[in-house]
This record gives sequence, C-alpha cells and structure tokens, in this order.
Amino acid sequence: MRSRHLVFVGWLSASLVAAPALPPGNAIRVKGVSGDTVLQLLPTEAGGLVRADVMARLLGGTLDSVDGGRWRLALYGTTLELIVGAPFAAYNGFTLPLVEATRIVDGVPHVTLQLFSEIIPRFGIGILWDRSRSEVRLFEAIARRAIPLAPPGTTPAPVVSALAAAVTDAASTSADRMDDATADPTGDPTPGLSRRYTIVVDAGHGGRDPGMRGAMVGGRPVSEARVTLAVAGRLQRMLKEKGIRVVMTRTRDTLIALGDRGPIANHAKGDIFISVHVNSANPKWKNPTTARGFETFYLSTARTEDEAHVAAMENDVVRFETEADAPKGDPLAFIINDLARNEHLRESSELASVVQQKLALTHPGPDRGVKQGGLRVLVTAYMPSVLVEIGFGSNPAEARWMMSEAGQDEAARAIADAAFEYLKHYDRRTRTSQR
Repeated sequence: MRSRHLVFVGWLSASLVAAPALPPGNAIRVKGVSGDTVLQLLPTEAGGLVRADVMARLLGGTLDSVDGGRWRLALYGTTLELIVGAPFAAYNGFTLPLVEATRIVDGVPHVTLQLFSEIIPRFGIGILWDRSRSEVRLFEAIARRAIPLAPPGTTPAPVVSALAAAVTDAASTSADRMDDATADPTGDPTPGLSRRYTIVVDAGHGGRDPGMRGAMVGGRPVSEARVTLAVAGRLQRMLKEKGIRVVMTRTRDTLIALGDRGPIANHAKGDIFISVHVNSANPKWKNPTTARGFETFYLSTARTEDEAHVAAMENDVVRFETEADAPKGDPLAFIINDLARNEHLRESSELASVVQQKLALTHPGPDRGVKQGGLRVLVTAYMPSVLVEIGFGSNPAEARWMMSEAGQDEAARAIADAAFEYLKHYDRRTRTSQR
C-alpha cells in the first residue's frame, strides 16, 4: 500500500504543476535535483537511449563502473545493475527485461528510456514519468524518505549480480544445459518466414526430480522426467527440420532449477519458450485414474481449483533445488510478477490456443482447453511462453500412449506444427506493422 500511496502523491503533485513547453523531438525533460533540463535521446526503433551517467546525476543518484562491462545505478536505496550488450537489468536477485541492450556510445553507457519511463517509476521512490510531457520528474521529499536506513554498525547488503550470473550461466554449452546454443541466430531465414527464429524447448523435471510417477507400463511406473525428455528430443528434431534454431534447457536426465530455465531462454534470445510436462489427476477428483486429455497453460493467476492443482504440482520441483530461492518478502516482488505476467500475455494465450488445436488432431484424449496458472518455470522467460501437459500419466491408457514411440512422435509433431503456425502468424503481423 505504501508504494501505491507514493504513486498517488506523485500523480497529485504533478496535476498541480502548470504544463511546461514540450521538449523537442528525440528529447525528454528531466525535472531533477538541478532543476529543469532537456536531455537529447539517441533515436532507436525501441524508443531511444539516454546517457545513464547524466540521468543518474540529474536524479540525484550515482553510476559506477564495475568489472566486466557492468555498471551499477543507485537511486535512493534502489540499486540496478546493467551489463553492456545485455537487454536486462538486475535488481536484488531478480532479472528485469529491457527492450534493448545497454550500449557504450562515445565512451559512456547509454540505456533504454524504458528504464526511466516504465521500470524505475514502479519502485515508489519518487521518480515518475509523464508521457504527455515526455518528462521524468523527481519528487525529492518522497525520494529521500525512500532511502532505507541500515542498522547501526552494519553496512547495506551488496546487490546480487543476478544479471551477470544469468549471462555467465546461460553461456555454458554443456550438453545438459543448452544444445545448439552457440548457433548463429542471424543465419538463413526460417523457410517461409522473414528471418531465422529461435525456439527454446524445456523438458520438465529431471535428475533427482522425476516429476509425477503414474500408472505402470511394461512393469514400471511412468516417469514424467523420462517422457518429457523423449518428447522434447523429438520436438527438437522436428523444429530443426523446419529450419528453426532450437535451444534445449536439458538434453539428459539432470535437474535444471526452475529459476534457471527462463534465463537460458532469455540469453538465447528465444522467440518462443515451450515447456513439456505430463499431467496427474487431482486426488480430490472422483475416480482420478479416469482423468484424460491434454491442456496448455500460460502465465497468469489460476482461476479454478484444477488450475491451482497443476500449478502447485509443477512448482513442487523447488524442493529438489539446492540454490536459494528469490528473496522472501521483497518489497518489489509484486513489480517483477506484474512485469512477467503482462509482458507477453496475449501472445502466450494465442500460442497456447494453437497448440491445443494441433494436439486435438492426433491426441487420443479430450481437449481440456487453454488454462492459466502461476507457473514458476514461465515467470522468467520474457517471450511468448507455454507449458503443455501432453496427457495424464495417472491414466493407464494415456500412460501407454505417452510411453510409446508413436505417441511421443504424435505429441511432438503436433507441438512443432503449432509453433510453426504461430510463428507464421506472428511474422506476418510483424511485417505488416513495420510497413
């Protein structure tokens, strides 16, 4: 509630200020600690770049160079980390997407205007963006109160370099993390499309997390981790046959943390993220072993008990992970969730619908529809992302289908066809909007 109150106070204060003359094209106005300044933008297709050092100074903050091409921007108790060439910013263990990468121009770092027009205003530290005036405005009284005070005898905790860790981690080309990750995404265009597209395929679970264990097939229970890896491998081959670059989060039976799968996709500059899973019936259902069918999820708040059941089941993998989870009770956690859920909501919903349509042509079970859920594996993938439940391992008939080579081929083919059809629609819309 405090940050909402601050935003309201900022809006009310802004409404009482007489409108100044608008800055010229390709420029913004900054009302900061030194008064009213017009700052020139470096024009780009994504909205323009601003000098990070000048913005920090005008707003009363600091910008410091760190080793490895990293820069640390500090504003009233909030510290963001930027890496030259990476379209991300890091805050307290969270990785935030930017519309374009930080660049060095004439020897100084330039960052996307989006950082000051969309992201920083959400922090509730007294820095607001007025789109109608093309103006970044600092309310010093609010900003000064936003600085957290360290207890006597202590120093503020260092900023977690989540961005650097994600970039370093995702750059690994080991077989269990990223297959084909070093392929050139700017090579020959995907046949029938205007450029070469990249799809990140995620086989759910793995390693010490087998996922759901279902009905007995051939004397052993269905293992979700084995089925998803088999289907993901077939999906990889089929997508490559269509001329699409494919990045795999895993290619063998190993555990990849949920929080790492999205950064792998982001670093690979994926256009689509597809996570493959096997469903399990809610034990509260009547006759749970009779549950059948396929369903596709995209990131949103679960609306029904069944959606919440699937989200809880797929998120359960965190108990197998040894790395620390995101900070609990972080005051900006709601900001990160809001960004993640809304960045590609419409595109993810469309992709999920096409996947359902294609699976309906070959799947032996019923179409259970497109669903929504708070699925952790999708939160940090900043692209259209879906989680496909290809069938119920708790149903003996569907378990046999998913364990068979024919069933795995059919599921993979349907997902591959859906991904390609979605890309054709997306490619056509993109080309039309650029005319």
